[in-house]
Amino acid sequence: MAERSDFAAQLRWWRNHRKLSQLDLALMAGVSQRHVSFLEIDRTRPSRGMVARLADALDLPLRQQNALLLAAGFAPVWRESVLDGPELVAVTRALDHLLAQQEPYPAVVVDRRWNLLRQNLASRRVTGFLTDTPPRPPDRAAPVNLADMLLAPDGLRPLIINWLEVARSFVRVVQADAQADGSDETAALLRRLLGYPGVPAPAEIPAVEAAHDPVLSMDFVKDGVALRFFTAITTLGTPQDVTAQEIRIETFFPSDDATAERLREWADRDGADSRT
Repeated sequence: MAERSDFAAQLRWWRNHRKLSQLDLALMAGVSQRHVSFLEIDRTRPSRGMVARLADALDLPLRQQNALLLAAGFAPVWRESVLDGPELVAVTRALDHLLAQQEPYPAVVVDRRWNLLRQNLASRRVTGFLTDTPPRPPDRAAPVNLADMLLAPDGLRPLIINWLEVARSFVRVVQADAQADGSDETAALLRRLLGYPGVPAPAEIPAVEAAHDPVLSMDFVKDGVALRFFTAITTLGTPQDVTAQEIRIETFFPSDDATAERLREWADRDGADSRT
């Protein structure tokens, strides 16, 4: 959005990005089409309340609502806190609780662009096994990007036996993210992922057909050990902070008994080692 520096241009861009006519937006915001037209040609300057109504009608994320307010000459409404800061103590406690409750199954916390922020012990064990690296906490100064790890040729890709299915699904997810937040950063992430060899472009992804399984499983094989997972994505309800809105909790569940047993064995082994 770097080139859309003023309110009129941003409003016009977002309306087109959402594929709405001026009349559509006017009806959704409860104003006249004439008023929307005047706002888009900068003939009328919006009030703070009007910016909020338009942002709501356009379903803008909190970060983009702040940007629209700034472009109109108003102070941002929504705070952006540091995840480990005092403003989000209750949130971080909740995240730690969710990660702990998921043991011995993996769980991670990521931001809007799939940078790893937190992970539980089970996730560290699985990652350490797959990458041949010692389990360690995420590095906030240089976070691992799970999207790159999944789709890049030098990441986990060689270990995923149904990689093409997984890649197709993940590309759809990131494409939806880019459509939703309209940010240069998410668009850049999508372009980077599509630049990896073999990653299918959205237009090349076939229509969804009837599947045998209820959810898509991500199937790893390494050193004769098979691990099969499906995932669930959780977000925080009714966020009122930019950081809180952009957090995602991805929990991994075993798709078969063998994977569940392997994860329990690793957890029991680590527990025994810690007691000796």
